[in-house]
Amino acid sequence: MQGTIMDEGSRTAGPGAEAIAEALMGRIGPQKYKIWFQNCAQFTLAEGYLKIGVPNPFMANWLESHFLRDIKAAAHTATGGHPTIAFAVDSDLSEKRRPSVVEPPAAGPQKPGASSGTPTISGSSRGLKLSLDTFVVGPTNELAYSAAKAVVREQQSPFNPLFIHGGYGVGKTHLLQGICNGVSEVRPQTNWLYLSAEEFANQFVMALKTKKLEAFRARMRKTDLLAIDDVHFLASKPSTQEEFLHTFNTINLAGKQVILVSDAHPKMIGQLSEKLVNRFVSGMVVKIEPPDFQTRCAICRQFAERMVAGAFGDSRTAHAGQMSEGVVRFVAERVRTNVRELEGALLKLVAYAALQNEKVTLAMAQSVLAEHIERCDPIVHVSDIESTVAAYFGTTPANLHSAKKDRTVSLARHFSMYLTRKHTKMSSSEVGRAMGNKNHATVLVACKKVEALLQRNEEVHWQGPHGNKVVKAQAILMDLEDGIAR
Repeated sequence: MQGTIMDEGSRTAGPGAEAIAEALMGRIGPQKYKIWFQNCAQFTLAEGYLKIGVPNPFMANWLESHFLRDIKAAAHTATGGHPTIAFAVDSDLSEKRRPSVVEPPAAGPQKPGASSGTPTISGSSRGLKLSLDTFVVGPTNELAYSAAKAVVREQQSPFNPLFIHGGYGVGKTHLLQGICNGVSEVRPQTNWLYLSAEEFANQFVMALKTKKLEAFRARMRKTDLLAIDDVHFLASKPSTQEEFLHTFNTINLAGKQVILVSDAHPKMIGQLSEKLVNRFVSGMVVKIEPPDFQTRCAICRQFAERMVAGAFGDSRTAHAGQMSEGVVRFVAERVRTNVRELEGALLKLVAYAALQNEKVTLAMAQSVLAEHIERCDPIVHVSDIESTVAAYFGTTPANLHSAKKDRTVSLARHFSMYLTRKHTKMSSSEVGRAMGNKNHATVLVACKKVEALLQRNEEVHWQGPHGNKVVKAQAILMDLEDGIAR
């Protein structure tokens, strides 16, 4: 039985997933369910698997550590079976604050647009959650923010296309949604379309199957502003890339605006056609770096203000959200990876304080976040390992996250997983999620393969940028660890 149905980009939870969520709420109580699941998890039941979408790796680890037994029991109660539980990071949940499939009886009415994972077309209303007004600007994102403001301000944008790229959880989707909402406010007559590249691909395939290709093209191309999130999803999909190329050309030639967001620079996205790469770099390409200390402090203050203002509709949470400057600086100093990890740490802290019905103190922050900081802020970061390994083997970090299985990419991915397990305190599940939502078993197999190569010091063969390469396994490891240490 499948609990999630895809229909031209829309996603709704089926009765199986709904029943599991209800059973879970009954086991843990409405208060805990509201804090940890209502705004932070999306249940999907399909073919013997219960997938739980979460906004960041911390949430996946926390729910797995503290609620896995309850989730399994709820799944058995609701379905009579024992579906396999899998946690997956879903960026939409962090950016859109989408509620889970069931709400506690006391919850208020759902806000329009808050739960929709579907593409939004609007000419007059704010259909997306995030705005430029709430985007915290700092030295690492100032250029991208200025470009976004220019797109909103100018009738004819000087940046077309605008291509924003950067690592995980640095605010790319926030800017993209903010542009759409900003344009809607400044020019209400504007017809804009916001969707992810995955939704574009799904709708394209559905249009082909249902013979509604002309309707699909009309919907995509007759728009004043096209905003595409996670455009790197188009990699290794030649037919979808060709369709998107024609869509891009039609909109661009009409003098309309295209905005694209990706994890990597266009030239670093593997298996992307040269024609698309050339189109993407013809406009403004800007990178967002992880936030610096002052920006992280500002993000913490904004998060606390939202809690105090009752953003989650809970008076106890609002009371707990009051933070001193000492707490803000402590969290900002210790959690340095990205905005989502920062918000995950703050959410954990506020939730704990709310359950204790106390205000957040520095001592509480030091105690509650000790494990989180240890796991999420290793001395060696995953991005450092991925960049070093990708450069050594002649591939790209985007390929490491992809499903590509050629020898070069597989070797690079295996060594990257092995080094991440060795040099960080991330679990196999966390490593898998960080590297493109791979299963923890995939990480274990990769590590065993590398260990076997090292134990026998075998010669490793792969195709590099300048031809075939042959290097002993232990020499590879030494070179990679030297590169990471620099």
